[in-house]
Amino acid sequence: MKRIIATILVLACTHCFAQKIPFTVSKKLWIDSLGNHRVVLQVDKNTDAVEVKVDWRRRDRDADKKAFIITNEKGEAVKNIFIKKINRETGDFIFEPNSGAGKYYVYYLPWSGHKWEGGFQGDYLKNQPEPNENWLEKNHLSSTNISQAKVMEIQARTSFDSFYPMEVVAKESEVKSLILKYKTDDYLIFPENRKHAIRMLDDLPLRWIQSGPSNQFSGTAERNEYYVFQLGVFASTKDLKNIEATYENSPFPITCFNLGGVDSKGNDFKKTVNVNKGKVQPLWFGVDIPQNAKAGNYSFSIKIKAAHAQEKTVYIKLIIRDQILKDRGDDDLWRLSRLRWLNSRAGIDDKNTGNYLPLQVNNYEIKATTANVVLDRFGLPKTITINHKQILSQPISFLIKNKTKDRLSISDLQFSKKASGIVEWKNIAENNLYKITYIGSMESDGYLHYKIQITPKKDFIAENILLNLPIVKNDAIYFMGMGSGKPFGRNGGYRPTTYNWKWHGPQDAYWIGNYDAGIYCKLLGATYSGPMLNLYHPAPPPSWYNNNNGGFSINTDNGIVNTSTFTGEISLKKDSTIDFAFSLLITPVKKLDTKAQFANRYYQNYGNPYPPEADIKAGVNVINVHHANRVNPYINYPFVRADSMKAFVDKYHKENVKTKIYYTIRELSNQCAEIWALRSLGTEVYSDGNGGGYPWLREHLVNHYDVQWFTPINGYEACDAAIRTSGDSRWYNYYVEGLRWLVKNTGIDGLYLDDVAYDRSMLKRMRKVMESVKPGCIIDLHSNTDFSKGPATQYTEFFPYIDKLWFGENFHYEKMQPDNWMVETSGIPFGLMGDMLFSGGNPWRGLVYGMTNRDGWPTDGKICNPKPIWRALDKFGIKNAKMIGYWQPGAIVTTSNKKILATTYENEKKLLIAIASWDTDTTSVSLNIDWGKLGFTPKKNILTAWPIDDFQKAKTFNLNDKILIEPGKGWLLDVE
Repeated sequence: MKRIIATILVLACTHCFAQKIPFTVSKKLWIDSLGNHRVVLQVDKNTDAVEVKVDWRRRDRDADKKAFIITNEKGEAVKNIFIKKINRETGDFIFEPNSGAGKYYVYYLPWSGHKWEGGFQGDYLKNQPEPNENWLEKNHLSSTNISQAKVMEIQARTSFDSFYPMEVVAKESEVKSLILKYKTDDYLIFPENRKHAIRMLDDLPLRWIQSGPSNQFSGTAERNEYYVFQLGVFASTKDLKNIEATYENSPFPITCFNLGGVDSKGNDFKKTVNVNKGKVQPLWFGVDIPQNAKAGNYSFSIKIKAAHAQEKTVYIKLIIRDQILKDRGDDDLWRLSRLRWLNSRAGIDDKNTGNYLPLQVNNYEIKATTANVVLDRFGLPKTITINHKQILSQPISFLIKNKTKDRLSISDLQFSKKASGIVEWKNIAENNLYKITYIGSMESDGYLHYKIQITPKKDFIAENILLNLPIVKNDAIYFMGMGSGKPFGRNGGYRPTTYNWKWHGPQDAYWIGNYDAGIYCKLLGATYSGPMLNLYHPAPPPSWYNNNNGGFSINTDNGIVNTSTFTGEISLKKDSTIDFAFSLLITPVKKLDTKAQFANRYYQNYGNPYPPEADIKAGVNVINVHHANRVNPYINYPFVRADSMKAFVDKYHKENVKTKIYYTIRELSNQCAEIWALRSLGTEVYSDGNGGGYPWLREHLVNHYDVQWFTPINGYEACDAAIRTSGDSRWYNYYVEGLRWLVKNTGIDGLYLDDVAYDRSMLKRMRKVMESVKPGCIIDLHSNTDFSKGPATQYTEFFPYIDKLWFGENFHYEKMQPDNWMVETSGIPFGLMGDMLFSGGNPWRGLVYGMTNRDGWPTDGKICNPKPIWRALDKFGIKNAKMIGYWQPGAIVTTSNKKILATTYENEKKLLIAIASWDTDTTSVSLNIDWGKLGFTPKKNILTAWPIDDFQKAKTFNLNDKILIEPGKGWLLDVE
């Protein structure tokens, strides 16, 4: 058989064939595993063999390694296919029409695999099956008289899958001819409107071969529209360095998004854009047309130049119609007017957010809503007072240890800014060996930021550089971070007497304190210092790390617990500078709001966001709309179905139920309307990666992307295939503006955040834009401790702007000890409360911390149902109750077993006691109730356990009875 095939190939015609083939979208869907593209053939007569020659102009460079499938109109597969020539430009093959004359379909990108909620696994079919040898011999395939099938069209399965027109690839010979025709040009420019986004960076579209380069562009816009268009730069004959664009006679402001903009902190920046020979760089431009613009024709020019290359001028004609476009065009995704959001400064200012009062400064004392800080002469905290407690046993110090004992000369502390939301100061100290510049700030939520810069006046070696935080021992009860927390060893919980740690794992922060006073410290200077360090894997902050000489320690001496971050021995060079940056956050960041905790009852089900009517009657008044459903189908891009979202919100607002949505940053759906403009920015918004994943990604993005979330969506043909976004980028600005638009246009009441990749400055911006549209919006934060390692530590800086926690996935509540519950799950030391998630949580232990699970959530094979507990809590009147936890010195109830804990809820003359066991054995305990602290005694010496489904059976106890408690369980007892 191999000899037969070889003979045929030798005799095969090698001429090039050119076709004008319509590229269309099928009116009917076919099975998606057949692939997203097919060639439609017409076979005019009954025959045993027919040849197909098709210019399919594919993007995939390994077309010859992929198999394809041919079927007749009934979907029956053709068995015999003989390949003459396959490459990305053309296909030449012979097949046996199994049903005679008629239509046939060539599915040339079929795949095998499976899709599920959360992922895709599969690949294209490989190794075309060999045809039957008898069929080969019978039909003399080397003959030139074989019938030719007619190529009718090339179809995409859906319009979203279509390659036409910007991904229909020009042939290599066509590109060479184009370059030869314009051989004296260093580069060529192809203007395109917004409807034809430039998608390919390594190939030219056939469209450009047919149209040729141009120095003219004409577009039509409305008054008050932000109008977007492109110039495609093709480096035809040389590498291009440092592309620039200038504008002449422009009647309106113009921006080129590829050449610079505004970063997420509000700073202007420029980008260097280079284009390698043979590559394409789209330049996206935005024209800011004001509402008062007059209708008419406007002409201006854009000059494109690159270093050591010709300057080219593109003449722009913009036709402004008299219609005024509301909302700048943002309501129409296809206009891409939202690209201007990339350069937004919304929410960036020095004002306090609505949940914090303005700062007050009196000499060196700064008063915030939750804490007061007195600065020392260096600008470091001398005292920190919160909840009437002074938590520092000594001032915080930054020390340089060296053999010389030169005293520092210190200037007067200077305040450079005093605003309602932030106060800034600076000081300088120096001696004969070095100069230290202290730059500090404090914000209205109790957050402090420091940058300490050392400038040596001569070379020297410091024995150590230390940042010491001495904490009053009675307030240093708990600790987490800097190597603690799953899976790095000990979990966050009770503070160890001594602790030593060297930099390893995704850790750069710690918290130490008690339920009512504490301090969080984060060591800064890494390339990324937000949450999910395990995803971005930044190296440790270089100055603190000091080539692995640095570390962290806790030491306890008498009444002082000293936490120390140190560098170890470090070499400092004359006239160089080294920066040591860190931030502090004083906790708790707000007063514990138990009323909101028990009044706001959540329903969340990612597949079905509609709560049953019975659940609303049971108290559900907040719905979290996850992604991957009909209302909010595409991850982190809720704009596609904003109409459905608004209808949903309006429906439940009529029932006094609030709606919050899943909308974060970390990964972004392939349904994003701006995807091609964002791709043109290189790795600014999208992370680089190895590609792969769902076929749509492989076929259109091809390479340089990082596969993330994937899911099919019930009721939608298009799947959601997300790719990872970079860290800090202008997408943050877009996100903030997008949030404002959503609150304004859909009426949402807040956000559900699910492991995000931005910093606390974004939370402030988000709070501010939501407050500007709709004060009182709610934000809750979820995390998966197996994904975002040690989330309580990683997200602490977010807590001032968070209303509720949902910690979370893979929190194994049955194994967690009380101190770990307190620190890493409950939120209580930070002024927050939360819900349980994993496997529905432990309802008895949860109530000790004021927690239930979240209604409707599917987890570990069960659907969470807190409604029976809600009914019991409502019977007591929990919303108006005072919570008195076992951790408080004034605890009302204690038990005879230290492993069995009790929290009380007091409502006027009523008492509800939540008891939970951490003992490994079934045990009987007695309760000790301090009636003197309560100020009343019960009418009856009876404890009543109301019947609660899946929690407890009805039972009564006398106050002096021993109460039997099983391991991991407990009781909810009423005293009236």
